[in-house]
Amino acid sequence: MRVLVVDDDAPSLKMTAFLLAEDGYEVFTADNGIDGLRLIEEKLPDLVILDVMMPGMDGLQVTQRVRATMNLPIIILSAKGETADRVTGLDVGADDYLAKPFEPSELLARVRSVLRRADAFAFGDSQAALTANGLHIDPVTNQVYLPSGAKVELTPIEFRLLHCLMANQGRILTHDKIISSVWGYDYEGYSNQIAVYVRRLRLKIEVDPDNPQYVQTVRGLGYRFL
Repeated sequence: MRVLVVDDDAPSLKMTAFLLAEDGYEVFTADNGIDGLRLIEEKLPDLVILDVMMPGMDGLQVTQRVRATMNLPIIILSAKGETADRVTGLDVGADDYLAKPFEPSELLARVRSVLRRADAFAFGDSQAALTANGLHIDPVTNQVYLPSGAKVELTPIEFRLLHCLMANQGRILTHDKIISSVWGYDYEGYSNQIAVYVRRLRLKIEVDPDNPQYVQTVRGLGYRFL
């Protein structure tokens, strides 16, 4: 597996690259967002690890640029560990968010987890196209269409969340089930992050997000696609 690490802090960049190389990954590095984008096009990595606080183009901006054209797995690193910063990182399309300083074992575990669930989604049963109540989702082309025919742009996690819900139409999915299916069994996230993604999903696919026709909240249990 090929991993690109982008961080303007030289000691942090060197340490992260060393940890990954020692664990068997082929590692490329960049110390700014512009060079990071260039290496993504040239090296086609399997995963990108981005620091948030970089001069010029920061990690969040790089993530947004990447998400505009591809579903490349991204882990964001930042000295900011507050919930709001974590949510912002995930909102712009990151697959995971790890606060500095971190334990080497935790970084490697997050890398394996993100790569594993990306792999499972790419090659598992989740490749089946689904249509329900006029909504159509095609994982092969990563496209979602509303009943009107309009195409909706979703982040990779929003896409996996919608596919998980649609594949279980009519069933109540618990928070644990959604986390295990969308983020992976060893994902160390919080159930309130599911609510954040459900809300964002509703804003994109529902005519009236406050009165959803597709994704229903089942209080105390989880969510259900109607």
